[in-house]
Amino acid sequence: MKYRKKPVIIEARQFTRLTADDIAAWCGGFVIADAKPSDPTDVYWALDIPTLEGVMRASLGDFIIRGVRGEFYPCKPHIFVQTYEPIQEQA
Repeated sequence: MKYRKKPVIIEARQFTRLTADDIAAWCGGFVIADAKPSDPTDVYWALDIPTLEGVMRASLGDFIIRGVRGEFYPCKPHIFVQTYEPIQEQA
């Protein structure tokens, strides 16, 4: 048999250097910003997110999704754009 995903509305935010702290507070995650000792301008950014399956690590550009039961998880950008489309919220 074949199956199609039921249409559900989720909330998502893209993880960037500018949104890192806000997203960490939103999802209960922990921002990692490790600079190379030899080049402090070269910084590795990541976000550790508590999920139902344990802690998952998001990279810059990943989308952080809050699922239908309030759970959080990261999603790679190319998968996100293939799976979700923006909606207009009604007031």
